[in-house]
Amino acid sequence: MTTEFPIEGMTCAACAARIGRGLTGLEGVEDANVNYATARAVVSYDPALVTLAAFNATIEGLGYAIADPDDDAADRELAQLARRLAVSVVLTVPIVAISMVPALGFSGWEWVAGILATPVVWWVGWPFHQVAGRSLAHGSTTMDTLVSMGTGAAWAWSVVALFVDVDHVYFETAAVIVTLILLGRWFEARAKRRSGEAIRSLAGLAARTARLEDGAEVPVDDLQVGMRFLVRPGEKVPVDGRVVDGTSTVDASMITGEPVPVAVGIGDEVVGATINGNGSLTVEATRVGGDTMLAQIMRLVDEAQSSTAPVQRLADRVSAVFVPTALAVAVATLAAWLLAGRPTGEAFTAAVAVLIIACPCALGLATPTAIMVGTGRGAGLGVIIKGGEVLEATRQVDHVVVDKTGTVTEGRMEVVSVTPSAGTDPQVVLCRAASVEALSEHPLAEAIVAAATDLEGTTGFENLPGLGVRGTVGDSDVLVGRRWLFDEVPDDLLAAVAEAEDAGRTAVVVGWDGTARGVLVIADRVRPTSAEAVSALRGLGLEVTLLTGDNERTARAVGSVVGIDRVLAEVMPDDKDAEVQRLQAQGHVVAMVGDGINDAPALARADLGIAVGTGTDVAIETSDLTIVSGDLRAVADAIALSRRTLAVIKGNLFWAFAYNTAAIPLAAFGVLNPMVAAGAMGFSSVFVVTNSLRLRRFTGYRRPTTTGEDLPVGPERTNA
Repeated sequence: MTTEFPIEGMTCAACAARIGRGLTGLEGVEDANVNYATARAVVSYDPALVTLAAFNATIEGLGYAIADPDDDAADRELAQLARRLAVSVVLTVPIVAISMVPALGFSGWEWVAGILATPVVWWVGWPFHQVAGRSLAHGSTTMDTLVSMGTGAAWAWSVVALFVDVDHVYFETAAVIVTLILLGRWFEARAKRRSGEAIRSLAGLAARTARLEDGAEVPVDDLQVGMRFLVRPGEKVPVDGRVVDGTSTVDASMITGEPVPVAVGIGDEVVGATINGNGSLTVEATRVGGDTMLAQIMRLVDEAQSSTAPVQRLADRVSAVFVPTALAVAVATLAAWLLAGRPTGEAFTAAVAVLIIACPCALGLATPTAIMVGTGRGAGLGVIIKGGEVLEATRQVDHVVVDKTGTVTEGRMEVVSVTPSAGTDPQVVLCRAASVEALSEHPLAEAIVAAATDLEGTTGFENLPGLGVRGTVGDSDVLVGRRWLFDEVPDDLLAAVAEAEDAGRTAVVVGWDGTARGVLVIADRVRPTSAEAVSALRGLGLEVTLLTGDNERTARAVGSVVGIDRVLAEVMPDDKDAEVQRLQAQGHVVAMVGDGINDAPALARADLGIAVGTGTDVAIETSDLTIVSGDLRAVADAIALSRRTLAVIKGNLFWAFAYNTAAIPLAAFGVLNPMVAAGAMGFSSVFVVTNSLRLRRFTGYRRPTTTGEDLPVGPERTNA
């Protein structure tokens, strides 16, 4: 079982690491992922061995708290930081002025500076001291330990200096450090809130009310599956549903990233939060509440933003030991300066600078902020990235395997002809085929059922993976699928099959009582954007393979249209899985793109599974990436965005490590004074977050397109 909850009181990556270790140490906890940037914990556990109360007790025992999920902690934190920052700036400016500008000095200015600095250090900076004290009470250290010790030591030394003969006081240093770090925290909080706008903007897309058939307006939460509602021109579709009356166009760009409105009519599916065009629609609700596509996207994005990329593990390990190491370096610096015979004030200044410069804020923010912004931007493009691990999985991908039906092709098939055997009524062939297919979920089955006018009751339905389906209609055992289901197929039907395949269409053989009785010819079309998508994938340096259960002729025809040379046809579901394994054995890192139940094993096997959101739930659940629309160019968007996000993470980590590696020695040798160190530390955090926010400008490959006539091709026959 998995639960997720917000946490209050974390101030750095070391805090998150401590909580994660504490939760993981509980019996029954399988995994605990605590994300500093999102201030959330995701815990997988056995409810028979551990309870939520134990989580709460552990977190409180570490000095933190589980927050109220309904409380907007981000807004509250930002408001508190703003108030403290305002007070700090008002008091610090005169402290710096009288301390650093000789012309403004006067007799007793040190006492005035001390009076002004005291509320800055002990009220404005109280959260630092509070967290530091709480952590030390539990035998650990955090970034706030460094800030608290540095500013507290500077203030205490200065108070002593007021009563003894010491050359200089450090009230301005303590005040400036608090102000600069608080300023960095304020910028950080603002940027983190912006990076979390993906969830808020998705939530804002949903309609609030729905208009029922009788004209009554009700809250969307009151809608139930099966209820019918009206959608007038320009209105939002309240929930997912099926059009039962009317025709229109629907702008689904906010959900799918698709720039072109889609024409819909009776029988077509519409998604909640999309905008109706110029026609009126009557829609029957099919998914409501948390089951709608928008709700599922929000849930996936939230989970992804709370995940941890493997590259972050190194940063987490470093952060966990960094603070005590920095304390040791500060003590060593103080001792070394004193042993070298340098003035006590200079030794003290160098030690404080080490404490301040070592704060690992940037290190803790480097990965989670990039993940938050990247996954949020992906959601806006209709690309759902399921976690930080996925971002790294794209780094080495060099081969993309794509399914055909519903991926490269539109997946909207129709029966274009029925060829019966001699003496057989074509309507009987279609009726019996549709009666059995009515129990199947394959897109091919939908086309056959849609073409029939009458259906008969079917019993004993059985799915024959890779071959077709069977069922009993009346007293007859009906088979629908590939010709290999039958021991013998009449020559006239074989000719019809060959003719259909030569035309790039799919032929479905129908028979009963062991004899083939007719052929249904079904046509599909290549998506108008598939060729552009394949070109984009190749532009990313990827090889592309078309893997399909359809016949060789149809598969080759599709490959020729979209520019794929390597085509494997007539493969079973286990063959798709085996092909992915074979490519992996050759050293390839494989991404698999599919939409059907038959693709699920290969999606799970691939190094990167990419599901087309218009496909089955099984395919989506077993994938790593989901593209909400059916546009294959979104696959190129997903891979490019993942790579860009990973590049930003690496850049963030490099600068975070480089900053601390270079700055600590400079501080220890007295090159950096504490005020400059505080400014540099704050700037490093702001730099990391700002660098991550650049991902919001990612645009992708998709542009408005026009739909032309495309090659009609047949869908593969794998699970219908």
